[in-house]
Amino acid sequence: MTVRRVVVDHVLFVVADLDASRRLYSAALAPLGYGELFVQEDCVSYGPDDLDDFTICRGEPVTTAAHVAFSADGRDAVDAFFEAAVANGATVRGEPGVWTQYSERYYGAFVNDLHQNNVEAVWHAPQPVVDAPRHAGVP
Repeated sequence: MTVRRVVVDHVLFVVADLDASRRLYSAALAPLGYGELFVQEDCVSYGPDDLDDFTICRGEPVTTAAHVAFSADGRDAVDAFFEAAVANGATVRGEPGVWTQYSERYYGAFVNDLHQNNVEAVWHAPQPVVDAPRHAGVP
């Protein structure tokens, strides 16, 4: 597993419909080990182990055209993120597989959330992934 230094402490997206966005993110982030940590009237914060790394808040203007990538522990977690996100209102941006422009070890999946933000789950495999769909280009 790649050891990486954290360079961003947390991310916040502003959303129009907190209930719909909460359904999407709660379902999609659960397979990655991110749960709802703090729930307020206008915000929900997610993360592992009491670390609120990602928050959605109702407000204006909404966050659009941003990109956030969540770390996954393996292929199954990436696949489950993708399926849960699409089942809860996200649209497909890039199906699970190896994204060769990044690395032969980069297994990821990409969706657009309800405001067209590019939301990704990625697993940095210890070795090249050879038995998965391969994608070229930027999703």
